[in-house]
Amino acid sequence: MPSLKSLLLVLGLLLSCVQAHAADPVLQVGSKRFTESYVLGEIITRTAATAGTVRHQQGLGNTAIVFNALKAGSIDLYPEYLGTINSEILKHDTPSTLEQLRAELAPLGLGIGVPLGFDNTYALAMRGTPDGGPATLAELAALPQLRLGLSHEFLGRVDGWPGLAQQYRLPQRPTGLDHGIAYEALMAKQVDVIDIYSTDAKIGKLGLRVLKDNNHFFPGYEAVLLYRLDLPQRFPAAWAAIGTLEGRIDNTRMIAMNAAVEIDGQSFAAVATQFVTPATTAPAVRNGFMNKLFGEDFWRLTRQHVVLVAVAILGASLIGIPLGVLAAFVRPLRQAVMALVGVLQTIPALALLAMLIPLLGRIGTTPALIALFLYALLPIVRNTCTGVLQVPAGLRMAALALGLSRRDRLLHIDLPLALPVILAGLKTAAVMSVGTATIAAFIGAGGYGERIAIGLALNDNVMLLAGAIPAAALALLTQAVFDLLERVLVRDSGRVIDLSL
Repeated sequence: MPSLKSLLLVLGLLLSCVQAHAADPVLQVGSKRFTESYVLGEIITRTAATAGTVRHQQGLGNTAIVFNALKAGSIDLYPEYLGTINSEILKHDTPSTLEQLRAELAPLGLGIGVPLGFDNTYALAMRGTPDGGPATLAELAALPQLRLGLSHEFLGRVDGWPGLAQQYRLPQRPTGLDHGIAYEALMAKQVDVIDIYSTDAKIGKLGLRVLKDNNHFFPGYEAVLLYRLDLPQRFPAAWAAIGTLEGRIDNTRMIAMNAAVEIDGQSFAAVATQFVTPATTAPAVRNGFMNKLFGEDFWRLTRQHVVLVAVAILGASLIGIPLGVLAAFVRPLRQAVMALVGVLQTIPALALLAMLIPLLGRIGTTPALIALFLYALLPIVRNTCTGVLQVPAGLRMAALALGLSRRDRLLHIDLPLALPVILAGLKTAAVMSVGTATIAAFIGAGGYGERIAIGLALNDNVMLLAGAIPAAALALLTQAVFDLLERVLVRDSGRVIDLSL
């Protein structure tokens, strides 16, 4: 029987071959999971689309995921910031010149280009209060009682909390908080200080006080494009079009575009279209729940979600059922098999996806399918093993007396009797996979999680529901399908056993 490692390798190679045989070359644009990056990704996509086919893989997660995708060639470029390249990607403790950064990135096949014209630095901010309160980061050192709610990426970055706390000797112990809900948590007085981007639209709207970085800890974060060096040769016309964006977005304009999304309720696509083709500017329209639920992306996301779940469950069934049978009949292997699939289930989904990206050298469907496949194994293997072990010994003795071979006994006695338990495991795995598949959107695999990621980035509860409700409905539909399948197959399996005996 082939090993699990070999089967996973074959699955990965098959999926890679399918993705590699795309009909036409497509320029792949990436973006991170916050408003500004979404908007910039859409602007780049629409600008380049005048010269060829472009795909925007939006909301791919934090810097590490997007950068790994760029190195692996899964995307061709994405908007980045010089301070992030210097501190987070190249791990420098002090600022470097643009020439130095380019020299270090070149061996990786990467380059920096098209400075967009604005600087979006990190900062810490507080609610405005009548008594004033601290005005600088240095003053925070004397206020250990303040509650800090900082984004998870900021908590782990070299140019984030670790270096900032050391620089200013800050005694607080911050709590991790998604950037999309930080402003609401601050205004609800659940935290006192949050990290912000200087181009965030809500700073002025909410009257926040930005604490001055008097020791100049944060470096410059000029917005640029980080791209693969072979991009200009592969897509010369698109690269020339993208080059026209240089210097066209200043801080005021970027803040206005962020505000159009976060405050006025416009879509990323609408804001980007208005920037690229101003003549198309239309009044801002805030889409209601039904418009977001059944938007133009509904069937695309549904198809992606169903394919992810169906392929993962099919693969897990083809491997998990034989593995469960093997564990049932070979006692020495049983504990090892169950321990292996149990350990796989304990790995956090995002951590597993992050590990698969460098291993496979790609983002998107392939790592998402492998992750879902691994998570589906436990209920399928466990239920198959349990179902086979519960077959009465007397029936096996009767089958032996009738002269049935081991193969015939397995096919006509053991599996039919174990079928209800096996189907229960398949149903559990499928329903779990519908929910877990929403995480796949964070690495560009699509599905309903794409809406959930956008809703989190914007703290848009309507968009969150527009992603969560279809996922829940699909889970209920999946359960109903398996219930029907169980009634049909269990009835038929009973007939098979009667005929066999």
